[in-house]
Amino acid sequence: MTDWLAAAESQKQNYLEDLVALMKIKSVRDDSAATDEYPLGPGPSKALAAFLEMAEQDGFRTKNIDNVVGYAEWGEGDETLAILAHLDVMPAGKGWDTDPFDPVIKDGNLYGRGASDDKGPGMAAYYALKYLKDQGVAFNKRVRFIVGTDEESNWTGMHRYFEVEPAPTLGFSPDAEFPVINGEKGQVSLKLSVPTTNGTDYVLKSFHSGLRFNMVPREAVAEVIVPDADQVQASFDQFVDENPIQGKAEPTTEGLKLTVIGKAAHGMEPEQGINAGTYLATFLDQYAFAAGAKSFIHFLAKYLHLDTRMKGFDGAYTDPVMGKLTMNAGILNFDAENGGDIDMNFRFPKGISPDELEAIVKKVADPLGIAVKQGPSQKPHYVDPSDPIVKTLMDAYIHQTGAKDAKPEVVGGGTYGRLMERGVAFGALMPQTPNTMHQANEYQPVADLIRSMAIYMEAINNLVTD
Repeated sequence: MTDWLAAAESQKQNYLEDLVALMKIKSVRDDSAATDEYPLGPGPSKALAAFLEMAEQDGFRTKNIDNVVGYAEWGEGDETLAILAHLDVMPAGKGWDTDPFDPVIKDGNLYGRGASDDKGPGMAAYYALKYLKDQGVAFNKRVRFIVGTDEESNWTGMHRYFEVEPAPTLGFSPDAEFPVINGEKGQVSLKLSVPTTNGTDYVLKSFHSGLRFNMVPREAVAEVIVPDADQVQASFDQFVDENPIQGKAEPTTEGLKLTVIGKAAHGMEPEQGINAGTYLATFLDQYAFAAGAKSFIHFLAKYLHLDTRMKGFDGAYTDPVMGKLTMNAGILNFDAENGGDIDMNFRFPKGISPDELEAIVKKVADPLGIAVKQGPSQKPHYVDPSDPIVKTLMDAYIHQTGAKDAKPEVVGGGTYGRLMERGVAFGALMPQTPNTMHQANEYQPVADLIRSMAIYMEAINNLVTD
């Protein structure tokens, strides 16, 4: 019987070299730099080109589709096994101890943007496939390793792939956690618009918090005009001392600039973060702001602060199989000229719909003069645990880890696995490892990445030789 962990260890040096090279590419989607050649900006396309060049040199058949998605292919057969990863990464944000795009290994951990989401896991799965190819394993299925370039936004690349290429028979995405994610909640964002109107004594000039809808805001900054700046500053200092945040108040020519630092986290588990925006709004809500500015502040403070389950809206919901509805307040902006915009991102189980969520929020938003518009949505996705794809992946994980009590799971995150009827998410975050996706100082233990490669080796081998 093959010692898959030893096989993975034999690939460690080359794997880390190729992974670090990819992580050094700042593959953040940048619509402001988009061109016909680079529809998502140059960074994602550069990462795609680098990966496909590497795969071609490794002997795979490759294809670049419109500079937004591509694949490396091996094997023949009537069925196609897809492994779907992504090369784009979240904006780095602030709070890093090292350069997020200059990866380093410290105390056995690889630090850098993409170490955990998704370049580290994706390359582990790629190296597993490459090892099997190089060992001459006889594939009875065509395998396509497909890489997207905007998974962290609206999946333009992967949707394009499914428009122009045949749908795979089955597959997995190495873009979540172990053991196997056989269910993913649905997703929808509600976009809220707040009037530009303001008060006279207390004026909200600007309020900015959040980088992406699927990321808990780490930082919030507001500029205000107030008649009692010294008193507000003293109250703010006390508020910071009494809450799990950092912050500072700075005098401006017209009033104060208030900054709050919380903790970023993945939007699928917003309770793991500290939302700087809702904390700042909670502080401001005690003052006599008026009109649209007051509606913006009060909505964040009363209905979004410390409520990721929609209890304040009377909208809490739990499905016995897929779990609880969650909500992340990811984008929170206001300025006196353009008004406010709020992005509420929902991860919802079966049994509740985007239309119902919109109706729940409108009951609160309408009296405050806040407009609500529903964005694109994804339905909940579920693959029965008895499906062979789930069983094969679970067996490989259990064999490589000894975790005999492991069971498939349902999560709030959305992966490319949901694009296939028989698609799941599979690793590479180990159960005992902290989840630092979308956070500052993102990392993965190198030992975890190598073990995940061994798991992928066994799993892919069993899927293509059954």
